[in-house]
Amino acid sequence: MASEYEPVPSPDETTIFSYHDLTPPTVRDVYRARQVVASSLPETPLVRSEHLSERLGGEVYLKREETLPTGAFKVRGGVNLVAGLAEEFRERGLVAASTGNHGQSIAYAGREFDVPVTICVPEDANPKKVRSMERFGAHVAFYGATYDEARGRAEELATEEGYRYVHSANEPKLVAGVATAGLEIVDELPDVDLCFAPVGGGTCASGLGLTVGELLDAEIVGVQSAAAPGVYHAWKEGHLEAHDRMETTAEGVATSVPFAMTTELLREHLAEFLLVEDEAIWDALAELFVEERVLMEGACATCVAAALERPDLVEGNTVVIPVTGRNVALEKLERALAR
Repeated sequence: MASEYEPVPSPDETTIFSYHDLTPPTVRDVYRARQVVASSLPETPLVRSEHLSERLGGEVYLKREETLPTGAFKVRGGVNLVAGLAEEFRERGLVAASTGNHGQSIAYAGREFDVPVTICVPEDANPKKVRSMERFGAHVAFYGATYDEARGRAEELATEEGYRYVHSANEPKLVAGVATAGLEIVDELPDVDLCFAPVGGGTCASGLGLTVGELLDAEIVGVQSAAAPGVYHAWKEGHLEAHDRMETTAEGVATSVPFAMTTELLREHLAEFLLVEDEAIWDALAELFVEERVLMEGACATCVAAALERPDLVEGNTVVIPVTGRNVALEKLERALAR
């Protein structure tokens, strides 16, 4: 099938097409998305962490996004985007690149709305996440050693085959869908002072900024692995250039390329941006599992690590940490617990 769509100039180092709107969503868009998301997904619990509250001297709550059907927060965005997909793409299908959770999100939404899906993943992709994508009916194509190489292949397929390329961040409906978790926090805990948010592509932090940050005037603190600091440097230095370091073992934040739309939102909404070492990430993951039997991925354990390193941000405050996913590879969990 010859594609009717060719790439168009992009402000960042990824590929976009004419159907990509880089206008950031608004709070009104998030409320609209809530109606769509609520028809397919349940609300998730907001639970006080007894361990972190006692240890850090604040009121710490966990937003348990890992209870969603895919085990991760991104499915909210997938449902919101695919529910409103243009008719011309419903037969052609979707293509995306992922280290796991974005792919599961699009695969799940494709099954829900009867749209074929292809997901390009790096060759060492988390086997559990790959099985989940396939279980939801997606075709999984392995390509390259890194997420960014798999992303390049997905962009090629979109051009060659005419698939609708679902960008992992430059999609207003994805961000608006993800942000519906923030509205649930606003409704249940209106006295939030601060939210930590993991930053890979930036959709989670952007969504919390649009909701908890904007509606409650809470501070949003982004956290990224020091071994993959691309978005941190883009945020701090005011550019969209890829970073030359991408060595993190937490695949949910394993990208070296900042994305235009979410970086704009991060610059607007983040009060602070922290980097944590991978060792601290895996120690934090193990601590929450041992103390409270909360299973999380390395990506969201970045926030626990940051809270443990910066108790001054937590003490005396009401703080939310999103448990954005539970799909940690078994061997990584075993290594973390062995530490």
